[in-house]
Amino acid sequence: MTKRPDSAGLTFRQDYFGDPAGWAALVRLLQDIFGIDIGPLQQLGGPDPTSMPFGWFDAEGGLAANISAFALPFVLNGRIVHAAGLQSGAVRPPWRGRGLYRDLTVKALDWCERQGFEAVILYTDKPSLYEPYGFRAIPQHRYQGAAPDPSIFSGPARLLAPTDADDLALLQSLLNARSPVSTSLSVAADAAMFLINTQLDPDVRVSFIEDLQAVIAWKMDDAGRFSLLDVVAAEIPTLAAILGGLDIASAAIEVFFRPDKLDWAGAPRPVESGTVLMLRGLGDEVPHFPAMLSPMADF
Repeated sequence: MTKRPDSAGLTFRQDYFGDPAGWAALVRLLQDIFGIDIGPLQQLGGPDPTSMPFGWFDAEGGLAANISAFALPFVLNGRIVHAAGLQSGAVRPPWRGRGLYRDLTVKALDWCERQGFEAVILYTDKPSLYEPYGFRAIPQHRYQGAAPDPSIFSGPARLLAPTDADDLALLQSLLNARSPVSTSLSVAADAAMFLINTQLDPDVRVSFIEDLQAVIAWKMDDAGRFSLLDVVAAEIPTLAAILGGLDIASAAIEVFFRPDKLDWAGAPRPVESGTVLMLRGLGDEVPHFPAMLSPMADF
C-alpha cells in the first residue's frame, strides 16, 4: 500500500492553469526554487492546452508542491509515440520530506495511464528519484563537424521577436504545421516549450528564412562555432540551405539533434549536461542512432 503523504494544512488541487491565482502560484514556485520565470508564457499563447497540473496548496494559496503532465507526442525510430511529458516538478523546502512529491508523481502517472499514453518522458537532474517509477535514462548525443558550403539566397533571414504580435503569429503558424527534425528522436508538437525557451535563454536567436518558410533556432559562440538547436518547418531544409539563408560562414558546426534530414554528416558526441532525459514505457526501445531532443524542447 502506498504511504499517504503528510498533507496537514494543505489542499490538493488538479487542473488549475485556467485559474489566474493557480497559474501565478506555479510561476512563483518555479521562480523561487529554480530561478526560472515562466510568466511570459501567458503572453506567448499560454500554457500547453493539454497540460494537467497536480499540486498541494497552502492556506494562503501558495503552491507547496507541483508536478504537471501534458501531451508530448514524439518520434522514435520512425514512428510517432503517443506520449506524455512531466514537467515543473518542485517542492518548497519547508514541505519536503512529507511524501508530497511522491504522491503527486503517482497521481500524474495514474492520470497518464488513464489517458492512454503509451510512454512518459521527463528531464531531471535527479534520475534516481524516478527510477522506482519505471523510468530509465536515454543517452543523448549532439553532432559535430565541418560546415558545408552555404547555398545562395536572394533575401536575408529576419530575426524574430516572439513577444511581437506579428512574429508570434508567424511562429505559432509554423509550429502548428512543423515536421519532426529527425526520424530517430524528436518531438512532434511542442509549441509552448519552444516559445518559452526563446525567453529563458538570452543567447538563442530565432530567425525566419522566408525562401525556406523555416524558423531556425541557433547560437554562435565567440569562436565562431555555429550551433543549430532546432528547425521549425513543414519540410526540413538542408544545413547548407540554412547557413545560406542565415548568411553565415562558419568552420565548425554543432547540431543538437540527429541531422538525418539535413544532408550533412557530423560525428556524434555525448551531451554533457546536468539533466538527464528519462523514459517510462516502450520496453527496452531506444533510438536506433545517437540522438537527442532539441534544447528548444527541454522542459
